[in-house]
Amino acid sequence: MLLLHGLASNMTRWSEFVERTALVEQRDVVRVDLRGHGESPTRGRISLELWVDDLLALLDSLGASRALLVGHSLGAQVALACAARAPDRVAGMVLIDPVFRAALRGQWKWLARAGHLFVVAAALARGLNALGLRRQQIPPLDLRALDALARESLGSPEAEAEFIRRYSSTRADLRTFRTAHYLQELVEMFRPVAAPESIVAPTLVLLSTGATFADLEAMREIAARLPRGEVTMIDCHHWPLTERPDEVRQVIDDWCATRP
Repeated sequence: MLLLHGLASNMTRWSEFVERTALVEQRDVVRVDLRGHGESPTRGRISLELWVDDLLALLDSLGASRALLVGHSLGAQVALACAARAPDRVAGMVLIDPVFRAALRGQWKWLARAGHLFVVAAALARGLNALGLRRQQIPPLDLRALDALARESLGSPEAEAEFIRRYSSTRADLRTFRTAHYLQELVEMFRPVAAPESIVAPTLVLLSTGATFADLEAMREIAARLPRGEVTMIDCHHWPLTERPDEVRQVIDDWCATRP
């Protein structure tokens, strides 16, 4: 089982999950830092294609013919891209708030349409980096600790509003993530990946009822087009692993227990 984090994130997103899931007793559970994140740093390019290359190479190095892929947000897009390219290597998927482009709303729809501008901006940022105009150090990001602090602050409308601002803040993301990667990652996250009807792997889709970035009903309709898909709703915003970790873990544990 490969655990795939989201935008400007890293494998510490899954620290709490692996501490508590029963799946570690049944499967080899691997938290992945996608290329350009956490302990997989690079100043080179990043893309869905390269991330899928890396996942397939990782499976080869582990001697694994297939894996269950569990991805949140951007990580769900990587899982879908992998299932589309190498369906024989994907035993199943859990997609936590995947980014279905057709369901985006508000500023997120605009961001998706402006992908070509972000490609140019990312190339410019890489060019400046090559000239030496770059941050020498990027501070580490411990999402396990951040999630614990976030949950302590929830409980009122004001606290929830602040939580959403912090977890969807570009400025906050850029404190711990390279600018060129962030710009390119916005492009990759909103790219069309695969028609739901083409995905043959059994798939569990977890959708946040808050639907911070997308129209919830549109998300459900798209998810329902997965031939072997199931949809479960989680009462939260876009960060179920932060807001409802025990509920998410139990749903994933139960579903994966039925997979070979």
